[in-house]
Amino acid sequence: MKSAILVTGGTGTLGREVVRRLLEDEQEVRVLSRGGRPEGDRLPIEWFRGDLKTGEGLEAALTGADVVVHCATTVGARSDVEMTRRLTEAARRTGEPHLVYISIVGVDRLPGVQFCRAKVECERLVEESGLPWTVLRATQFHSLIAGAVKAQRWLPVLITLGGGVRLQPVAEREAGERLAQLAAGPPAGRVEDLAGPEIRTARELTRAAARARGVHRPVVGVRLPGKAFRAARDGALLAPEHAVGRVGFEEYVRS
Repeated sequence: MKSAILVTGGTGTLGREVVRRLLEDEQEVRVLSRGGRPEGDRLPIEWFRGDLKTGEGLEAALTGADVVVHCATTVGARSDVEMTRRLTEAARRTGEPHLVYISIVGVDRLPGVQFCRAKVECERLVEESGLPWTVLRATQFHSLIAGAVKAQRWLPVLITLGGGVRLQPVAEREAGERLAQLAAGPPAGRVEDLAGPEIRTARELTRAAARARGVHRPVVGVRLPGKAFRAARDGALLAPEHAVGRVGFEEYVRS
């Protein structure tokens, strides 16, 4: 059955993948964007200009929406929480859409990290919103690691997490496909985590991304102090029992 599905952050790395899959599935897609429809865009999408930081335009975008896939995020931890709060409040005022939220594996296992505390708070806001809801936690995306290497392309060395910190990255396309699937289904509460097919150290992943770009500089692993770093080193960011991703990191960076 076709639903009207609003995607926040629909122009971002993950949001674009959600929109792509929803269109393939012939859903009615809306995108909330501060800039509105990009010039030259011809996709069958209804664009709404709005800002989650101020609440401007939210009610217009939400009116008539059956589902909201909340992919929008921001750098400031408290801003992330306030954006989610404004979204849930506006959604309650306009109806009872199914709210689908993307979070991160391990956010409740990294003590003292403000960003992680904010994600846990966003999850709570969704769960206690009074709306039908689904929350998916995913591991880090391949693009995050590859992007970090690209951002350091002018440095004499490449800096990453050291101390044996292991990651289990997943392709953002697979995360987008899973979110689209959840959006088309009934509210499911907290669903099983989504993780990539392999566990590698951050240094190994950084070297692989560098080689794919033809970069052969030394990789320096940084050991961070505190309980959060020890938790990450001990596997807090992993979900080995949910290694359902199919695209490995080397395959991703080669393509």
